[in-house]
Amino acid sequence: MDQLFVLAIFAGAILALAFAVVTAGKVMRYSEGSDLMKKISLSIRKGANAYLKRQYKIVLIFFGVMFVVLSVMAFMKFLTPYVPFAFVTGGFFSALSGFIGMKIATYANARTANACQNSLNRGLRVAFSAGSVMGFSVVGLGLLDIAVWFFLLRFVFNLDSEGITSAMLTFGMGASSMALFARVGGGVFTKAADVGADLVGKVEAGIPEDDPRNPAVIADNVGDNVGDVAGMGADLYESYVGSIISASALGVASLHSIKALALPMLLATIGVVCSIFGTFLVRTKEDASQKQLLGALSRGTNFSAILIAIVSLPVVYFVLGKDHWSVYFAILAGLVAGVLIGQATEYFTSDCYKPTKSLAASSETGTATVIISGLSVGMLSTFFPIIIIAVCVLVAYFVAGGGNDASMGLYGISLAAVGMLSTLGITLATDAYGPVADNAGGIAQMAGLDEKVRERTDALDSLGNTTAATGKGFAIGSAALTALALIASYIDKVKNIEGGAEKIANLNITNPTVLVGLFIGACLPFVFAALTMNSVGRAAQSVVIEVRRQFREIKGLIDGKAEADYASCVDLCTKASLREMVLPTVVAVIVPIIVGVVLGSTGVVGMLAGATASGFLMAIFMSNAGGAWDNAKKYIESGTYGGKGSENHKATVVGDTVGDPFKDTAGPAINILIKLLSMVSIVFAALVTYCSIL
Repeated sequence: MDQLFVLAIFAGAILALAFAVVTAGKVMRYSEGSDLMKKISLSIRKGANAYLKRQYKIVLIFFGVMFVVLSVMAFMKFLTPYVPFAFVTGGFFSALSGFIGMKIATYANARTANACQNSLNRGLRVAFSAGSVMGFSVVGLGLLDIAVWFFLLRFVFNLDSEGITSAMLTFGMGASSMALFARVGGGVFTKAADVGADLVGKVEAGIPEDDPRNPAVIADNVGDNVGDVAGMGADLYESYVGSIISASALGVASLHSIKALALPMLLATIGVVCSIFGTFLVRTKEDASQKQLLGALSRGTNFSAILIAIVSLPVVYFVLGKDHWSVYFAILAGLVAGVLIGQATEYFTSDCYKPTKSLAASSETGTATVIISGLSVGMLSTFFPIIIIAVCVLVAYFVAGGGNDASMGLYGISLAAVGMLSTLGITLATDAYGPVADNAGGIAQMAGLDEKVRERTDALDSLGNTTAATGKGFAIGSAALTALALIASYIDKVKNIEGGAEKIANLNITNPTVLVGLFIGACLPFVFAALTMNSVGRAAQSVVIEVRRQFREIKGLIDGKAEADYASCVDLCTKASLREMVLPTVVAVIVPIIVGVVLGSTGVVGMLAGATASGFLMAIFMSNAGGAWDNAKKYIESGTYGGKGSENHKATVVGDTVGDPFKDTAGPAINILIKLLSMVSIVFAALVTYCSIL
């Protein structure tokens, strides 16, 4: 039976990667268009490759240091000897996921622009296919990493179920660390370039978005790829793997069975097949409205969700038997919660609905009211997701048997997270296609293509803003469920350490160490958001100064008679992002250890609970506020309230500028933070238990 499980997981990984390869080949067969379009695309590709090369050099140093630290801990018997290697492979596959996504995106941007010369549907298919390569590479590599370690630990090193999950949890820490570097670094790059280009280009100089006269325009397009594609790929890889591993660990803790360990992995494998079927349903007609475009993508994602809801029932019954088949409803709760969070996010960020339309209307009275309205939309948008997650947690806990056995209830919650991410292949495809469409619009503008082409790419880009916000909400919701499961895994880990059960016995809220930990944890997402927002601000200032300098000193640039120095802006963004990404990641790794040493294991539990609660709300607020500001700007650019170049438009450009680091830097990074805190706590649990003061 164990061999059958491993083969099934390997088969899922190979199927996902094979589909990604075939789809990539299909994308590459499309034409890139004119020589000028090829030249622009090549410049973007070179800039993105150069950035990632420099980023990976810095990340390599961090992973080298952590490998040594974990090896020393393994030598001192605080960890098993497999942990340092699992940490490295988690980081490697997370980075590889982002790299593959970035490569196909930089090859698909000009092809999407050229396809939009033919039709809107053709442009959608090219961009969505590129997103599919990203989505299925992430799930394929995630399953491959899991399958290889499952095979080695079970059949080569002959570990039992507890030993397998203990070692595999560590590569979740490696994936989370890499994801944080990628999200923060890429987010700072893309938003610094975007803010610099918009503030000087659109607001001060009054030139269109993606105008070739703007010195930051290439850096802006490079940023879309290194932040919104490479960063997102590493992020979602970490979410996907983290949910599966945490569910497996809790399954072992509750049922002490290899079957409970394998079930989340099998559900992910089935999700690959369901996602592939869903991709074939994504198509649209010419001159489709935003609602029709949303419907085209929703058709594919909803079909995949319904399909896995049907297929997972017999799988659960076959694996766990009739005594525990009710955990199926926990999986179903996760699926439904994911769809509902997506719809709630769509309502608050799409210009098809009242919140974003009202936000656009607020531009009639200036920039200040745009900022106030956007903050209000973001704050209000947290209500429905928190209710959805709360109901999901309660349903998953009790249908899995939590009323009689708390460990089974926690297993149910973790399976809800797996259910939510089971169709990540197609969900991520709908998210990752957005930056491709954004780049396509830039190339269409710079290459001087017909205005109809730009209208089509703008329609796809606006849709991409909504699906990106939906994807972020989806990831944040699953992060909250996964974080809850990881907290349970941490408590179980401490109890199994000699002397640990006594130190974690009192988790009552009135215990001062729990309460202090709760306050520290609740504060962490705010501090983390401040660090990343300040990073974007400092980097953007340098870009603004450079763009102003070029407009002032390069004669004829503003009149289109001279060429901008694009490379200087790319270099500025690269240096700033690499410098700024280190501190937030180090904070996320060090704080759990310090809290554990000072407050003990109970303080760590409080910290994790506080960070999960405030981090979930903060991430939803920032993601949705940013998405609404962006789409309010695009709603005005479509011709309402004076259209492009109007005072209303300038007001929403400033709103979008504020929202950029909200939705693409700080918000998504908080999603990673709340899981990395738990992962670090689990890995260092033995050391903290041994060294804690209280």
